[in-house]
Amino acid sequence: MFKKLAKWLIIFSLLALFVYTFIHPLLIPIDHLKKEFPKETAMMKSRREQFEREGKPFILRYHPVTLSKISPYLVKAVLIAEDDKFYRHEGFDWDALQKALEKNLKERKIKYGGSTISQQLAKNLFLSPSKNPIRKIREAILTVRLEKALGKRRILELYLNIAEWGPGVFGAEAASRYYFGKSALALSPFEAVRLAAVLPNPLKYNPLSHEPFVEKRSRLLLTLLKKRGILKEELNELKQDLLKDEFKEEVKEETEDKATVIAPEKESEEAPSKEDSPGEEGKTVFQRTTLYLNHYLNELRYILFTSSLSTFTGAWESNWLRRGVLMARSVNLST
Repeated sequence: MFKKLAKWLIIFSLLALFVYTFIHPLLIPIDHLKKEFPKETAMMKSRREQFEREGKPFILRYHPVTLSKISPYLVKAVLIAEDDKFYRHEGFDWDALQKALEKNLKERKIKYGGSTISQQLAKNLFLSPSKNPIRKIREAILTVRLEKALGKRRILELYLNIAEWGPGVFGAEAASRYYFGKSALALSPFEAVRLAAVLPNPLKYNPLSHEPFVEKRSRLLLTLLKKRGILKEELNELKQDLLKDEFKEEVKEETEDKATVIAPEKESEEAPSKEDSPGEEGKTVFQRTTLYLNHYLNELRYILFTSSLSTFTGAWESNWLRRGVLMARSVNLST
C-alpha cells in the first residue's frame, strides 16, 4: 500500500513539474504587451520581497517611456553590451550560450548565462532571478513566444523600460533621472555607456562609481561606439550647444554693459566719454575672439575625451562634461 502511494505521489509530482515547466509558460498572457507597459514585473516583485525580508526600505522608481524618448546612445550602448547580435538572431545567441556553458563547466558552477535581450526580458517580466534548469526552460519557451508576438523593436523598448539599474530603479528613464537628473532622451554618450556598463550586476555596481569594472567596461563601450561611427554627429551637436551658450553669454554681457553705461548718469553728473571707453567694434572683436577660443578649447576637450576616458578627471570644467556628470560627482553617490 505504501509503495503504491509513493509511486502515485512520484507520478503526480513529475506531472505537476511537467505542467509547470512546459505548459504554464504557454498559458501566460503576453498579447497586452504589444501596446501596454507592465505595471509591475516579476523582478520588481522579487526585489520588493527581498528588501522586505532584509528589513530595507524599498522605493520603486519606474517611469516607462517609448523608444523614441530614450537616447540613441543608450540604445546602441545597451545593444553592444548585452546582445550585439540582437537583430540577427531569433531569440537565442547559440555562440554566446556555448561560450557560457564552457565557462560554467570550467568553473564548476553556473555563473555565466549568455542570455540575449529577449531572454532577459522574458525572465524579468515573468520569472524569478534564480539560476536553475527549470527556470531556463520556462524562459526559453517564453522567449520564443515574445519573439513571435512582439517583434524586435517592441522587445527592445520593453527591455529598456524594465531592466534593473539599481536598488528599486527600473528602466532607462528612471535610471537617467536617478543618477544624472535628466530624461533618458538627454543622455550623453558618456552617461549612456556608464549606464550600460553596470547592467550585468546593477545592485553591485553604480554608474557614478570609479570601480575598475565600470571604468574598463565604459571605456570599451565608448570605443566601440566611436569605431562604429555612432559618435560622428555628437561633435556637431556639441558645437551647436556651445554656440547657443556663447550667444546667450554675449547677449548677457551686452545687457550688463548697457546697464553699466546708464548707471553712472544717475549717480554722477560726469558720464564717461566715448574716448575713455573702448570702441564697440573693438569690444565686439575681443568678445568674439574670447568666445571662439573657448569654443575650440571645449571642442578639443571633447575630442580628447572620446579618445580616452582617462581625461575625464582633468576635464571637469568642460561644458559637455559639466552638464551630465559634475552634479553627480559633487554628490557622493558612488558605492
